[in-house]
Formats: sequence, C-alpha cells, structure tokens
Amino acid sequence: MDEKIKFEMEFPIHASPQLLYQYISTPSGLSEWFAENVNSRGELFKFIWDGSEEQANLVSKKSGERIKFRWEADEGKPYFFEMRIQVDEITKDVSIIIVDFAEEDEIDEAKMLWENQISDLKQVLGSA
Repeated sequence: MDEKIKFEMEFPIHASPQLLYQYISTPSGLSEWFAENVNSRGELFKFIWDGSEEQANLVSKKSGERIKFRWEADEGKPYFFEMRIQVDEITKDVSIIIVDFAEEDEIDEAKMLWENQISDLKQVLGSA
C-alpha cells in the first residue's frame, strides 16, 4: 500500500464556533452533512453512506475547537482526519480547517469530496 500524504484545507464558514462544533462533533450533527447516518458508542463512531459502513475511533477532541478521528482501516498507522474551528482574532471570521490523508493519486479526489461535504455543511448552517 502506498504511503498517504497529509493535506490541509480551509473553508470560511458564517456560523458561530459553538454551533459549528455541534455539527462536527456529535452523531446527530454529523448525520446532517457528513454521512447519511452516524452512530456512536463511546469513542467508536459508525458512519453510514448508501448502505456502506465505515467505523472511526475518536482520537481526541477539544470542546468548541476540534475533533480528530482515525478510520478503523488506518488503526496502528499515523493517519487521521481532523476538523478544526479557527476564529480570526481581529475580524472574528470563522473557518473550518480540514486535515486529512490520502494516497498521492487520490488527493484531488479527496479534496473534492471535502469541498462537497463542506458545501453540504454550509447549506445546513444556512451560510452557503
């Protein structure tokens, strides 16, 4: 298997950090935009799309700021995906920072997937 490459993306979002955090950190919030259905049992999150299912472990979270998951397929590897809320100290503009890993020939596809996901999130938040 090829090594995965880390990439980072930033998306401005017109929503309060508190509201945004609910959408990135709770199964009900994630079900609104990230997957069709999300269930969690403690640290284990189950994401369901079109009948297929992926499980991820909650690696870490900081309330109101960020959440980090590791797909079960990447267990024991240094890969993860993180959603981080960033607030500009001067303008108070809110952004969501996505950190993820993909194989070199899949980076463009992975970025496009995140762009679509964040577009859905903005629709749900009414900030599109």
